[in-house]
Amino acid sequence: MRLQDKVALITGAGSGIGRESALLFAREGARVVVADVNDAGGEETVRLVRDAGGEAVFVHADVSQASDAQRMVEVAEETFGTLNVLFNNAGVFHAADGSVLDTSEEIWDFVMSVNLKGVFLGCKYGVPALLRAGGGSIINTASFVALMGAAVPQIAYTASKGGVLAMTREIAVEFARRNIRANALCPGPVDTPLLAPLLADPAARQRRLVHIPPGRLAQASEIARAALFLASDESSYVNGATFVVDGGITAAYITPE
Repeated sequence: MRLQDKVALITGAGSGIGRESALLFAREGARVVVADVNDAGGEETVRLVRDAGGEAVFVHADVSQASDAQRMVEVAEETFGTLNVLFNNAGVFHAADGSVLDTSEEIWDFVMSVNLKGVFLGCKYGVPALLRAGGGSIINTASFVALMGAAVPQIAYTASKGGVLAMTREIAVEFARRNIRANALCPGPVDTPLLAPLLADPAARQRRLVHIPPGRLAQASEIARAALFLASDESSYVNGATFVVDGGITAAYITPE
């Protein structure tokens, strides 16, 4: 098993990519700390892991709050003795996040506090734990929109993910000689609860699908498998990478009919 004897902390693990990653990491031998602001979702993920024979614990965490970020790392070490993998996956997408002309300062601050500050705080408190463990892997969820403009305006989300990408590179360089790797996972649009409200309108869905070469959204399980690679020792020389899993969106100039 690729994560045997590893302890992994996954934020936003109450649904979507985070839940699929928790289940997959556990199947591969990891003991998992499920962190989420949604208590019901987080507890359900823990139940699913345990029902499959894995080990997991839930901790309530609003990643935009320093005290919560610190506590989730403490729970990992108190419960399982160490921390080897930090997957800063939690994120938000607000329906009122649109053009730079229309997006309010309040929406901007909210999106930044979760998507960018949340990753900063996860690393601020997680990196010392990884150092105590002798090293480890950090995976930060960015997005393909960190590399190119979005087809539909979403200024705060796009800017936040660009920040995650830049921050990941900085951390990767700083801690490389202390046996910590940091990589940015950049998915394309994923069929998760986060995106579902935005794609409920068939016309809105089609506006996005037309830009995706395979003609479909990614499944959360597909992104989880990419995260597993970055978490495992199979990626031992992968550091500071922009790990794009987007079905070819960033490779395409004209999308096939």
